[in-house]
Parts: sequence; C-alpha cells; structure tokens
Amino acid sequence: MSEQHRGFERGTDGPKVIVAGVDGSESSLRAASYASGLARRQNALLALVYVQPLMTAGAAFGAPVADTTGEIAEGLVAEIREAAERVRGIWDVRWEFHTFRGDPYSGLVTAADELQADAVVVGASESAGHRIVGSVAVRLVKAGRWPVTVVP
Repeated sequence: MSEQHRGFERGTDGPKVIVAGVDGSESSLRAASYASGLARRQNALLALVYVQPLMTAGAAFGAPVADTTGEIAEGLVAEIREAAERVRGIWDVRWEFHTFRGDPYSGLVTAADELQADAVVVGASESAGHRIVGSVAVRLVKAGRWPVTVVP
C-alpha cells in the first residue's frame, strides 16, 4: 500500500463529525436543524458548538459578561435538548454540545480542529456590520479547511 493510502482521509465515506455553530439566532438554529439532518443521513456525530465571547477589558466594569454568556449557553443547551426530545424516534442523531471561548470565527476554527470536523454548518450572518469585516461563514469558507455549509 502506498504512503498516501495508509493514513486517514477525510470525506471518503461521508462526514463522521459535523460541527454546527449555534448562538441562539434564528439562522443558527436553522443551521443546527439542517446539520442534524445531515448527521442522521450520514450516520455522523453532530457537534453543536456555542462560542462564548471573551470578556473585554471595558466589559469588566459593566455587567458580568461571563455569567450572561454562561446563561446563554445553558439556555441553548435546554433549547437543543427540548428540540431533540421532540424529534426522538423520528430522528436518531448522535449529538454533543460543546462550548468554546473566543470570537465566533476563532472559536469555530478551534472547535472544528479539536473535534476533527469533516464539515462545518453555520447560519448566515444577521448582522449588517459583517459586510465590512466579513461574516464568520465567509471567513470559514476562505480558510479552506473543511466543507462549509451556510444556512440562510
């Protein structure tokens, strides 16, 4: 067997780990739903990822950001569990929930790398400011490290 055929090759038998970024927005929840369908059809693990923003120095004097984002993560877990219970028996999807810290792009890159993602699914940006900086989805596509699906 040649060197190139000995190692693991992504994408040959369909994705085994699908990462879906969730942040509570409608588009991210649609992305999670789409990703769960992909995971079911591919018999892949669905890794739902919430990227908890890092607290900036200025925020330290305001509301406790860490507590707030922790509450968001807990709320997302509850929402996702509730949705999973509703479709139990209809869809049999293996899934996990992960929280990473950082900005959304860096957090999803870290998550996809650490979880050895074969594919990444995100919702389309709902922020007008992303037209200037570039949306997380566009930056993930430009990284060119995984197939990226953007769900409207």
